[in-house]
Amino acid sequence: MVQTYQSPVRVYKHPFELIMEAYQRRFPTTHLMPILVSSEIVNETLSEDKAQHVVERLCKLGFDVPYLLKKLTGVDYVNFRQKNSLDRRKRTLHIETFNESFSNRLIIKETCVYSVHPDNPNWTCFEQAASLDVKSFFGFESIVEKIAVKQYSQSIAKGKEIIEYYLKELEAEGITYVPPFKDASSLKVPAILTTSYDDDKEQSCGGASISSEVLNIGASASTVDLQKMEKQFPVDESQFKLEAEYIQRYLGELTPLQESRLIQLRTWVAELQKGKVPSDMTLLRFLRARDFAVDKAREMLSQSLVWRKKYQVDKILSEYQIPRVIKEYFPGSWHHTDKDGRPLYLLCLGQMDVKGLVKSVGEEGLLKLTLHTCEEGLRLCEEATERLGKPISSWTLLADLEGLNMRHLWRPGVQTLLRIIEIVEANYPETMGRILITRAPRVFPILWTIIGAFIDEVTRTKILFHGGTDYSEPGGLLDYIPEEYIPDFLGGPYQVCLTKVNYQFKYIHFILTKTISFSNTYNVAFT
Repeated sequence: MVQTYQSPVRVYKHPFELIMEAYQRRFPTTHLMPILVSSEIVNETLSEDKAQHVVERLCKLGFDVPYLLKKLTGVDYVNFRQKNSLDRRKRTLHIETFNESFSNRLIIKETCVYSVHPDNPNWTCFEQAASLDVKSFFGFESIVEKIAVKQYSQSIAKGKEIIEYYLKELEAEGITYVPPFKDASSLKVPAILTTSYDDDKEQSCGGASISSEVLNIGASASTVDLQKMEKQFPVDESQFKLEAEYIQRYLGELTPLQESRLIQLRTWVAELQKGKVPSDMTLLRFLRARDFAVDKAREMLSQSLVWRKKYQVDKILSEYQIPRVIKEYFPGSWHHTDKDGRPLYLLCLGQMDVKGLVKSVGEEGLLKLTLHTCEEGLRLCEEATERLGKPISSWTLLADLEGLNMRHLWRPGVQTLLRIIEIVEANYPETMGRILITRAPRVFPILWTIIGAFIDEVTRTKILFHGGTDYSEPGGLLDYIPEEYIPDFLGGPYQVCLTKVNYQFKYIHFILTKTISFSNTYNVAFT
């Protein structure tokens, strides 16, 4: 099976030519990449105008593999071929790498591209993709695959580190600008760039040579050129999602392979969806729900997108009107945040008149209320992310079960609850960060036996029980919720009346009047 990997586009706030100068310094070897034992040029071609330069290298890599595998293969190193194609005029560098060793047993291919940022000529983009096909390897196919995947993950992180290291080295040497390529006929400025190079020494860039003739542009002239380019191409840096900053700011810690899976899923959705494409945070939730298996996440997401379109879920925040009976009698509401900054939802489940609510708004009414709450939760997570400067992708549920008894096991009510759980888990995966259950009565184990089987294993691991009356004791609510937000009926200082939670309300009495087509209409009398 062929596995493919795609990394996010990396953006360097440096011109292409300076990045090339930093890139070249990693050859023939670098202490920053110890697995690169050696590299030698086996073929090299340079166009007459020196605009295009192709360099082919034979690279010897040493991998940390099991001793038995080394004995079976009889080799300590693996040979790779690398072809660098530099086009100075177009300001691009294409890098193609493939394995020579064991090519009849496994095929490893990697493609990297350095190019100029499409919106800022003073920035450089870097893209990296790879594929792995393990055909047969002495019965060690799974081990070889894991080694290759691990090595690829490390190379992605190491590649950025190497470029940044040599950029700093260049800066220390006084080299902060390398002029773009110009045809020989246009080189008319005989100034000398201040560097540590000798005038008669050729310098390499991206596998190609940059002669002192090309570097003969003064520092003052380069500054003027840069200023002109900045005026010609004004850029608001806040509009760009820089890979490292963007991921850290909005998505959190991801391994290179997790980033690759995200890119793959995003590409597929972009090709499928002609309209609005889900956010990266949304895509990431579906990937996490399927342990970053792209095919499974894609199937789950595809079904969810169809469901959202069918039931017009995207319009629910703007069009849904909460029924009066829900406003007055539903014992749940958003309630500030937990200690991690997640939105906190407070639900007094034990005080809920399940039969009254189901008969009042019906199963569909409770489902719409739940979907509205889930969509509100996503919006609150986005707001928390912007406010706190860190990714907040899930919320916390605080469920008070005081008052739960056998009347809550009314069969139609339980059936409604199970259907809602099924729909929420299929379309809002990984949105529940933590579930805090407090004051569970003796009847709760019976209810949990029924409902627990319908909750996935990952969600069950997020459920925490607090049975005591002291919220400050170890493992109590104070470990997860700021003290000022713990409700008064749980022993905290916060007056629950300030939150829209109807606590200890009177039950609803209904008088059935008539039936209209699909739904029942009731006259509601409150006592």
